[in-house]
Amino acid sequence: MSLRHIVLRDFVIVRALDLDLSPGFSALTGETGAGKSILIDALQLVLGARAENSVVREGAARAEICAEFDTTPAILAWLNEAGFADASATDASLLLKRTIDAQGKSRAWINASPATATQLRALGDMVLDIHGQHAWQSLTRPEAVRGLLDAYAGINLQGLSHAWAQWRQATHALHEARTAQTSLHDERERLLWQIAEVDKLSPADHEWGELNSQHTRLSNAQALMEAAQSAIAALEDDDSGALRLLAKAQDTLQNQTDVEPEFASLVDVLASSLAQAGDVAHSLHTYLGRTELDPQRLQNLDDRMSLWMSLARRFKRTPQALPALHQEWQARLLQLDAATDLDALEATEAKAAAAYQTQARKVSQARSQAAPKLASAITQAMQGLGMQGGRFDVQLEPLAQPSASGLENIVFLVAGHAGSTPRAVGKVASGGELSRIALAIAVTTSALGTAQTLIFDEVDAGVGGAVAQTVGRLMKQLGQDRQVLAVTHLPQVAACADHHLQVSKHSDALGTASQVTALDTEARTHELARMLGGEIVSSATLAHAREMLQTSSKVISP
Repeated sequence: MSLRHIVLRDFVIVRALDLDLSPGFSALTGETGAGKSILIDALQLVLGARAENSVVREGAARAEICAEFDTTPAILAWLNEAGFADASATDASLLLKRTIDAQGKSRAWINASPATATQLRALGDMVLDIHGQHAWQSLTRPEAVRGLLDAYAGINLQGLSHAWAQWRQATHALHEARTAQTSLHDERERLLWQIAEVDKLSPADHEWGELNSQHTRLSNAQALMEAAQSAIAALEDDDSGALRLLAKAQDTLQNQTDVEPEFASLVDVLASSLAQAGDVAHSLHTYLGRTELDPQRLQNLDDRMSLWMSLARRFKRTPQALPALHQEWQARLLQLDAATDLDALEATEAKAAAAYQTQARKVSQARSQAAPKLASAITQAMQGLGMQGGRFDVQLEPLAQPSASGLENIVFLVAGHAGSTPRAVGKVASGGELSRIALAIAVTTSALGTAQTLIFDEVDAGVGGAVAQTVGRLMKQLGQDRQVLAVTHLPQVAACADHHLQVSKHSDALGTASQVTALDTEARTHELARMLGGEIVSSATLAHAREMLQTSSKVISP
């Protein structure tokens, strides 16, 4: 099974509900207006449907819905990837919770961790498959029809979708290149001129800083040389030079170290100072030896810096930005050269188109093979639903233009009885026929999904008699492999169920409320009798109800 338990608090007209669900086929019945579809609505909300404050019971602060499901390998993989797996859990279960307050604000949880409605919807397709009483309406939507056939054929459209996206991208690039040839050519010519202008300078990344440093030194060379000469004189003057005076002080103290040992450390300090001062004097002599006034070099630097500044002003940049700008233009030129290479773009587009066609033909072939098989299976199901001689057909109509989903449109056609011409499903006049066709499709394709729980919400509307009994048997048959929950007003369907849930409505001092009760055999007999005969339950209807239960329990498949 899949759906284990559902809890409702202050939901619509339900005050409190704790309901265990069982494996097999469960029928949900009740009088008109009792709220038979409330469970379906609650499950849709806990699986991400749009929430509104109208679902909050009048006078309550908020509605709360909890649903516990069994997990499958696919669900566990999704939970692990999304970060919702509970490593401490003792059993494999999925717990979903959603609250909606009186202002319409919604909150959701997956395994006690906050979640989004989008994440709930992602889980929805894995746990529940709901067939509503107007399920036939989806059969008029091309994407739904195509999805049914593709699921039946086991077609994975991932490769086709990727090929389509690549083809569209290549086509767009080619179209843009063709329509923008003039503007691209003009931009390319402009870039070539700009690059050529900067090429005259050939700016290196750190050259501007070096130029400034060299220019500063050369323009101040005279002052720098005079400062070096003055410092040398202060150090080396014969009478008052620092070197001479330091040496004299050192000798004076050295001569007295025998008398005053403390002078020894001072002598060492003076010796160090004398050595450092000598190094400074040596470095200054070296500096003067290699430094000279160079008016020509200074002029060259002036010219070079003027060219940098002229280009910077022309292109409205700082001089430091010119190297990066030059590289940016060169990169853009390479892009334009690629964009204007129509031959290469055309080759890429043709290759992408061919790849798409290959994928699309594979999909078309798979659809062509699956279409008659699906049509035959649904046709067979229709015979047991009171549409003897009826026929279902699946047609593949070529599209005028390829699409992301392939080369053809899928159309479902149906003939309600022998001798009639198949017409599009949406044009079948009888509501009863539409419901039965939807049911035939649901039964035929129910095994395709991964959801372990199938819900049928009054899909048996418009049928009765022997056909209703067939519907019940079909659902009982489905319940052998999947968990099936059916909201029904037909006693023939309810009698075939493995479990029977009754929805009832009552009023008290607190107002009107609905509740759901699991029926035992006796209560189930009375409910079937009510469904057979209305408000007054007679001995005849009770006998008929018992007979229906006995007969249905012996039959598993139609």
